[in-house]
Amino acid sequence: MSFSTTASHLALNIVGWCLAAAAIAGCGGGALQSSGLPSAANADVLQRMIGGYARRGDSLDGNGSSWMAPEAKNEDLLYVTNHTTVTIYSYPRGRLVGTLRHFYVPRAECSDKAGDVFITDGDNVFEYAHGGKKQIGRLTFTEGYLAVDCASDPTTGDLAVTWDLGLSKGYVAIYKHATGTPTLYQKSGAIFAFCGYDGKGDLFVDGMNSDEAIVFKFVELPKGGKALKSITLNQTFGGSGGVEWDGTYVVVGDDDTNNIYRFAISGSKGTLQGTTTLENALGVTEFWIQGSTVIAGYGDADVVAYWDYPAGGSPTKTITKAIDGPYGVTISKAAK
Repeated sequence: MSFSTTASHLALNIVGWCLAAAAIAGCGGGALQSSGLPSAANADVLQRMIGGYARRGDSLDGNGSSWMAPEAKNEDLLYVTNHTTVTIYSYPRGRLVGTLRHFYVPRAECSDKAGDVFITDGDNVFEYAHGGKKQIGRLTFTEGYLAVDCASDPTTGDLAVTWDLGLSKGYVAIYKHATGTPTLYQKSGAIFAFCGYDGKGDLFVDGMNSDEAIVFKFVELPKGGKALKSITLNQTFGGSGGVEWDGTYVVVGDDDTNNIYRFAISGSKGTLQGTTTLENALGVTEFWIQGSTVIAGYGDADVVAYWDYPAGGSPTKTITKAIDGPYGVTISKAAK
């Protein structure tokens, strides 16, 4: 089975969707107790898939130390995950103000209202304070699962994380106040990729089915809900991309194209409200909407770009300094 052939999706496959599957019990759409999860894939399988550096605490990047400019704490910041580092830039100027090291495969990112940044890295989710260079928190899961994406609930501070066991199973885990043991949600036949909250605390998640026929999946966990519910979108997707909230609509990317799509969600249906084309972006995985700007990395080049939102078109600004295989982006706001 293969998904998208874009560079960005192949990168995700290496660390997220190409593990040998281990069967686990439970296929309903409701919440599960994490303590009831059986043991997952053997650690050596995970290590082979990402070059033998899959053990908790290992790092592909052993060179140098993390650093952060003193003024960074007072600025809005753009965080970018690269092959083995996370680079930080003043926003919107785009000046390099820091580098976080000692990851092995940093991928997606999210930030909360306090400016804390969460970074998925293999079987960990690491937390950093705004402008900080040391980890202040760490979330893990059942051995063998990889953290794919995260999102912070703007109404509660809870953190949603999608966890993936390759082409067999996936969970949406909700960590109350971004700590402790999560409440788990699963949907029969679905593996999950990207997630995002709307302004009311409803969570939306995309992904694919777990059998050999490639079918795009989109689900919602309503605020206070006990189960994931399927949402039908009136748009065809070749691959699952980022999920964001623009203040009015739920925005979903397609990593087989350079388009992101705006949807109005009502009941079990999502109706297309408009399409934004990000020129030069080969495949849209994770992106971030900041007011009238959308930010993403090029899928096939060492570039992070800004586009007008929702107009799209040609980039209005590009960043190349210290960019190396960009994947995830998030904006962390400075305290006012």
